Amino acid sequence: MDKQLLTLWNSVSSGDVKHEEIAKVLDLSTKQTTRYIKKWVGQGWLEYTAGRGRGNLSKLIWLKNVEEVFEKQLLSIIDQEAVEESSKYLLYDWSSDSKLRLLNQFRLRFGYFQSADEIDKLIVPRRHKLLTLHPLKAIDMQSANMVANVFNRLVAVDENGVIKPELAHAWDVGEFHLRLYLHKGVKFHDGSTLTADDVVTCLNRLRKHVYFNSLWEPVAEVKSAAPLVVDLFFPKGCSYCLQLLGMMNSSIYKESNGRIWGTGAFYEAENSEDKTSLKAFDEYFQKRPLLDVVDFVQVPRDFEITYRSSSHTKEAATFQVESDTGFGVVVMNAFRPTDIQRKEVRDYVHYVIAKHRRTISDYHKRALPNGKSCLVGYDQCFTVPEMERPHFNQALVLKAVKHSEQSAIWLKEALEQEGVPVKVHWMSFAEKLSDHGTEQQGDLFIHGEVLEMNQNFSFFYFLKNSYSPLAGAISKHKEVLECLDQYAQTPFAQWTSLNLQVEKLLLESSIMIPLYYEKRHVPFSADLMNINISHFGYVDYSNLWVRPNV
Repeated sequence: MDKQLLTLWNSVSSGDVKHEEIAKVLDLSTKQTTRYIKKWVGQGWLEYTAGRGRGNLSKLIWLKNVEEVFEKQLLSIIDQEAVEESSKYLLYDWSSDSKLRLLNQFRLRFGYFQSADEIDKLIVPRRHKLLTLHPLKAIDMQSANMVANVFNRLVAVDENGVIKPELAHAWDVGEFHLRLYLHKGVKFHDGSTLTADDVVTCLNRLRKHVYFNSLWEPVAEVKSAAPLVVDLFFPKGCSYCLQLLGMMNSSIYKESNGRIWGTGAFYEAENSEDKTSLKAFDEYFQKRPLLDVVDFVQVPRDFEITYRSSSHTKEAATFQVESDTGFGVVVMNAFRPTDIQRKEVRDYVHYVIAKHRRTISDYHKRALPNGKSCLVGYDQCFTVPEMERPHFNQALVLKAVKHSEQSAIWLKEALEQEGVPVKVHWMSFAEKLSDHGTEQQGDLFIHGEVLEMNQNFSFFYFLKNSYSPLAGAISKHKEVLECLDQYAQTPFAQWTSLNLQVEKLLLESSIMIPLYYEKRHVPFSADLMNINISHFGYVDYSNLWVRPNV
């Protein structure tokens, strides 16, 4: 199948046409377009008579229905080939009717399947390519969720902040010292056995990492006291040391032979642009997964993601599982030497956001307008007074990511409606992940923060980790920095009031403005059992199973 040919079929009808228009449709030079047309004429798809002289009309006559032929070919591929083979063709420029028919057939290839040799497999659609499986680089939601399945942490932290054993079965906590006792016989996916030295190596890399050293600043030393005993020392105290060890970036791994190995319920069996395949780890130190294989296959962005079993058609009974995925904020780079440095400018932008916030869901369908607080269940009772438009010396630079395009369009239109000049600088998602620090060349950012598990620690993590656009914006805010210094000595149970205090300072300074809450609603077929929401609002695949249809 030829992607360019299908695009031309759905864009240009038989009749007179300018050669330059065909080149524009195909996003090719006129010379490249001529070569393609000669090829298609030779293959019998069309007849083409070039116009004489520059700008004169040419004549194109279609001889075959390209989309009809290609649709039959793709339906055969969907039926007979691996699902990742057919998924790439769905990204072509199909008409809406053809795409609907193809997607309905394609959708049946996802869900739970059991092979003749009783291998239980779940095929899961994914809209975005996997960026990394390395715990220190996994700062996007999808990568972090994959890390959760392949690696373990020393402890687990639930949404209420309760600490539970994972690789460490017990611990002793002192005012300035934490001792962890590791499970015996834990195996990495390469067959080697976990030791205290492996843990020390991981934690020392993490606490010295440029993006996480601020979070780990209270921990002065990590060392092994015995083969299965790890000590952490924090001379000035660290109230959140256990919670820190439960974060996704604190996953324990081993690097050898050019690969990274985990100890988790699944191991990476295959990883390509089209598919990531996880297989159950038979020597897992906890309960082995009930599924044998989970395949994550690339799909178009408009594909309906539903967890199904193979026995169910599209019309079969489903139920919705709802999970919080975090909050969205507008961050203003208050210390950049532009108009945004002036508080009256930031306050006016704050006023405009508050005035128009209720309409954000018209652009971002999963967004619930939020002017109360980033912390669910709390209200800062902060009212922005109406104010006059200040003078602007130049347009404000809004840095935005394509995957949150609609939110950025909303903000630009709201600001321009109130007389604020705005220039949008678009970034890819990969560019966004490396765009941070104190030298960011932008005045405004729309940032979506995903809550890993516990809200209080996730908010603190958002404030402190250097991947956040907020880190640069508050790096010179004396009052906020003084509050951040209090966390290590404040008992974790009292963190809510501290988080609200920091948030209020940021609101009053018009540096961080709450914009929306976001929820995910994922439909599941009725025979999928033991559905638990794990990190970042994703399903815990290690406990999922299907009730047999017997």
